[in-house]
Amino acid sequence: MQNRIDTQATKRVSQVIKQFTFIVPFCAFLTLSACGGSSDSDIEEVISEEVIVEEQSDPDNDSNEVTDADFEATDWTDATHSKSADPDFAEVFDDNQVKRLDFVVTEDRWQSMLDDMTGLYSTFGQRSGNTLLDTDEDPIFVPAEVFYNGTQWYRVGIRFKGNSSLQTSWQAGILKLSFKLDFDEFEDDYPQIDNQRFYGFKKFSLKNNYDDASLMREKVAADVFRNAGMAISNTAFYSLYVDHGNGPEYFGLYTLVEEIDDTVIDTQFNDNDGNLYKPEDDGATFAEGSFSQESFEKKTNEDDEDWSDILALFDALHDDTRTSDPATWRANLEAVFDVDVFLTYLAVNGIIQNWDTYGRMPHNYYLYNDPDTGLLTWIPWDNNEALQTGKQGGALALDFSGLNSDSWPLIGKIYADEVYQARYNELLLEVISSAFETNSIQATYDQYSALIEPEATSEVTGYSFLTSDNDFYQEVEALDQHAEQRAEAVSDYLNNQ
Repeated sequence: MQNRIDTQATKRVSQVIKQFTFIVPFCAFLTLSACGGSSDSDIEEVISEEVIVEEQSDPDNDSNEVTDADFEATDWTDATHSKSADPDFAEVFDDNQVKRLDFVVTEDRWQSMLDDMTGLYSTFGQRSGNTLLDTDEDPIFVPAEVFYNGTQWYRVGIRFKGNSSLQTSWQAGILKLSFKLDFDEFEDDYPQIDNQRFYGFKKFSLKNNYDDASLMREKVAADVFRNAGMAISNTAFYSLYVDHGNGPEYFGLYTLVEEIDDTVIDTQFNDNDGNLYKPEDDGATFAEGSFSQESFEKKTNEDDEDWSDILALFDALHDDTRTSDPATWRANLEAVFDVDVFLTYLAVNGIIQNWDTYGRMPHNYYLYNDPDTGLLTWIPWDNNEALQTGKQGGALALDFSGLNSDSWPLIGKIYADEVYQARYNELLLEVISSAFETNSIQATYDQYSALIEPEATSEVTGYSFLTSDNDFYQEVEALDQHAEQRAEAVSDYLNNQ
């Protein structure tokens, strides 16, 4: 694929002078037009003052001494950088533009990130057998400069992120890897960035749209959940350029995702003091007797070693009154778990389809104990595999009667209750008539595909999961067909009830 970005208009973002002291002139990065395009007519040069970064290295010094802390945060304003600013959702999560981020990271620090990945997942571009390596370690953070619309954010913590998608991309020799950004990760080393924020946000996931030729699944799925009334991350399309010593390189079209433990619980719940969990592994199935603290990692209140709310959900779910006294069982379950939110999730997820979540895989959701209600509330996460039948046996059928209730009891036992099943059926009809109405969702596909087409078809080999531009166009067409098929599937299911 030919990169259609005008390389003459895109000057070098940085020029590294070796011997560990270098000057990074930040200049002439692209800004996108209001309609989000990146054609030649939309390219505009923006010149910023030089950013001076000095880093010294002593091979005989094994300390972690910081040597580039002498700088002034000249671009800092309350609205753009301060913790006191409210999150600016309109600026950061705009559905009508593809915005641009630039990372500038020193050559040494970039190499340390690559070396760390090699240690975790073996040599770049080489597979290690047919199974994924099992590691609980996250890749390392390093400081980098982040630029957006001519403004600099200083010494932002960036690292690669992901699990199987990260490892698979790395071993396939694709450097379009997902990133985690934390804007004050290194505030202890650089006092100038104490409580640094990006328009009110502390951190983001910048997802690479792994194995998604449409590059839209993460965003569209989040839109559908939100339109169905669920708490969910905001998302937006961004093009990413990274300068790690040789000027800006186009890493491709990404989806910026709001972090659940940052602003989602701050802004979508009235109280952010509750326990937030990111379940993973066996305990995350809620199978009887499977609870472990390790399976319910706390993202808030980490020092409070109290999992009584999770244990209460286990107890209520597996109580024998489910068969002997269903009304009491429902009352006890609803006293600790927001069942209606979960049923909404089941309806949306069943319609859009996603194999890489609860019911097939024990991950990709959060639970938040909402202090307003005292109920554990389901929050979906990581939807790049949605909107398709998928792998690993494919997405679940809309009828859960054949699901193993011992393996996936949150679905199996709740669906087996006639009151809850009736509510699930109502929600299916609501979602297919509104949040995933066929004509409406196809119009969304048309809008987003037109918006991202220039950036998607400008991705280059080694930084893309596309093998040709046709992959993108064919996948957009497949999404349109999928929407029609899901309407038919819901109709068939409800007619057989």
